[in-house]
Amino acid sequence: MEYGFLDFLKLIGALGLFIYGMKIMSEAIQKVAGDKLRDIMNTITANRFSGVLTGFLTTAVIQSSSATTVMIVSFVNAGLLKLRQAIGVIMGANIGTTITAVLILVFGFSKFSISTYTLPIIAVGFPLLFAKKESLKSWGEFLIGFSLLFMGLSALKDSVPDLKENPEVLAWITSINDLGFASILLFVLFGTLVT
Repeated sequence: MEYGFLDFLKLIGALGLFIYGMKIMSEAIQKVAGDKLRDIMNTITANRFSGVLTGFLTTAVIQSSSATTVMIVSFVNAGLLKLRQAIGVIMGANIGTTITAVLILVFGFSKFSISTYTLPIIAVGFPLLFAKKESLKSWGEFLIGFSLLFMGLSALKDSVPDLKENPEVLAWITSINDLGFASILLFVLFGTLVT
C-alpha cells in the first residue's frame, strides 16, 4: 500500500481537528474556570506525589495517557495549572498506562476508548450552546472541544501509515536509526518541529 498525497492531507486534517478541539476546549475551560476549579486543581496537584497520583488515577480510569496529557496541556494553557504541577501529572499518566495493560492481560478487559463516545458527548454539549446562561454555553463549548480533540486523536492514529504495509518507510527509518548519536539528534529535531 502506498501512502499518497491524499493520505498525507488526511493526516494534516486530523492534526487540524485535534488542535482545533484543543483550542476550543482550552478557551471554554478558561471561561468556566472560576476560583473554585483553580483551587481544586491546586489541591490535587499540591505536591509532586499528589500530582503523580492524580495522573496515575486519571489514566487508569480513562485508559489513555494521551488523553490525560492533552487535558493537562489544556489546563496549563488555561492557567489552571503551572508547568511544575503538570509535569508530575504527566509522569503519573505515563505510569498509569501500565494499568491499562494489566487490566487487559490479567482481567481480560477490553481497552476503553473515549473516541467511541465523542458523538454522544457532542449531543449533550450542543444544546448547551443555546442556553441563556453563559456558564452553560461555556460547558457546551468545553464538551464539544473535548469531543473534537478525541475525534482528531482517533483520526491521527488511523492516518499514520502502517509500517508493516509500507516497507520503504520502515527501511528509511531503519537507515536513519543506523546513524548512531546523530539519529537521536535527528529524531529529537523532527519531534520538536512536529510539536
